[in-house]
Amino acid sequence: MQIKQGGFAAGDLNLKKYFLPKNLKKDLPSSLVVFLVALPLCLGIALASGAPLFAGVLSGIIGGIVVGTLSGSQLSVAGPAAGLTVIVLNAITGLGSFDTFLLALVIAGVFQMILGLVKAGTIANYFPSAVIEGMLAAIGIILIMKQFPHAVGFDADFEGDEGFLQVDANNTFSGIVSAINKINFGAVIIAAVSLLLMIYWPRFKKLATVPAPLMVVLAGVGLSLLFAHSGLALRDKQFVHIPVVGSTGEFFGLFKSPNFSAIGNKQVWITAFTIAVVASLETLLSLEAVDKIDPIKRISPTNRELLAQGAGNIISGLLGGLPMTAVIVRSSANVNAGARTKISAITHGVMLLMALLFIPALINYIPLSCLAAILLTTGYKLAKPALFKHMWHQGLNQFIPFAVTILAVILTDLLIGVGIGMMIGIFYILRTNLRNPYFYQIIKNGDKKVIRIQLAEEVSFLNKAAIQVTLTSLPKETEVYIDGSNSRYIDPDVLEIIHNYKHHAYTKGIIVSLIDIKDKYDVPKLQELKFQSN
Repeated sequence: MQIKQGGFAAGDLNLKKYFLPKNLKKDLPSSLVVFLVALPLCLGIALASGAPLFAGVLSGIIGGIVVGTLSGSQLSVAGPAAGLTVIVLNAITGLGSFDTFLLALVIAGVFQMILGLVKAGTIANYFPSAVIEGMLAAIGIILIMKQFPHAVGFDADFEGDEGFLQVDANNTFSGIVSAINKINFGAVIIAAVSLLLMIYWPRFKKLATVPAPLMVVLAGVGLSLLFAHSGLALRDKQFVHIPVVGSTGEFFGLFKSPNFSAIGNKQVWITAFTIAVVASLETLLSLEAVDKIDPIKRISPTNRELLAQGAGNIISGLLGGLPMTAVIVRSSANVNAGARTKISAITHGVMLLMALLFIPALINYIPLSCLAAILLTTGYKLAKPALFKHMWHQGLNQFIPFAVTILAVILTDLLIGVGIGMMIGIFYILRTNLRNPYFYQIIKNGDKKVIRIQLAEEVSFLNKAAIQVTLTSLPKETEVYIDGSNSRYIDPDVLEIIHNYKHHAYTKGIIVSLIDIKDKYDVPKLQELKFQSN
């Protein structure tokens, strides 16, 4: 099998593996979990974006079926992203109409496909591992904090919100306080029963053939009907609200077309570029995070993912949907549910379509509090105490970027928080790099000191300052050997420092000898790796 980053033809077109019974046994129940998680998130994000509710569900359908099919990732799930709600809301308002915004979305998809073709996805290889771990833990904590109000029946904030500042004038912390003051005990009971089912149902092997999330939904619906017309009754806004389609004509009437006459509008192009960049960054971050929690440790082709996302956004724009990305909440729920292949993501898209077409009235009986329980368990699995303990044992150079990323994501939003974490992570990478450009050894030769400096395999510009400080601080009247025998590359600036030091060292009585140090080094070339298996 060959894996290429550049296009859709990734060589993994052996379709038989997707329909093996051992994979389907895992993928089909996982798709149900993703469907239940995705449904309220699609609706909530559409509501917060100022778009029709149908647009949110449509994006989830396209993200599952189209992007899921084209993507090279086996576990990531695409759909409308909470991180784009403000951009979409401002764009719809600023451009004056939803159909003009749809044109910007189509162009954004084209931009994403161009990014995939020029292999911009390789930027994902430079995300520090500690920052990705911190992002995952932060998402887990945010899920717990954001779903707590929904679990107790306070649904002022939209489903899927990940930002610290909420549209209901609260923030994450004050939203929890407000929820405690406005508890609906019917919702609390449903959430508590749902949590118990999520925790204990899988432990009974004979019963576990029925997925725990399905039992959660059945229990939630049953309890909500039992509580009806009592003091524990749920309010209308505490249920899922999927659009109810009365006929085929009504269904097709929900689709919208882009306003191509606005192609010359400069703001359309600015909006398109903004969506393309933000959606691509969030996709790459999510893809990296999903690969990290993949139990099989597969590596997803990032450039192919940008092509798949671009194609998905073009189709979404043409049909009247919202921008989509690979979404970490849905993807992590997919992983935690035990998915093995992309069939899970694709099937969840089919389920969204079937629910919209055939059973919207039944879906609207599902309480949000029972779905909150599913997301609460997902959040806990992402932010287990064992993860914090593991990162602590990795050392401060890993733990500090990890912890800063968590705090920054919780107190801002995903992209800003990760950006702050990246800066701290890069600082520690540079700090470690600066400390390891050479091996320093002092040997006594009678009364005279002999100093041996063994240069590292790669000596970059980042090592320049450390080497210069070391050389200028060497004591007088010594012999210095600078050994480059292990070095594949030495930066020209570092070579200049070494040669200048040798030239002027005699003024301090220092004798400098250079061992296997060339006058010039060629930059090592990155070679394309091809993985082959029979």
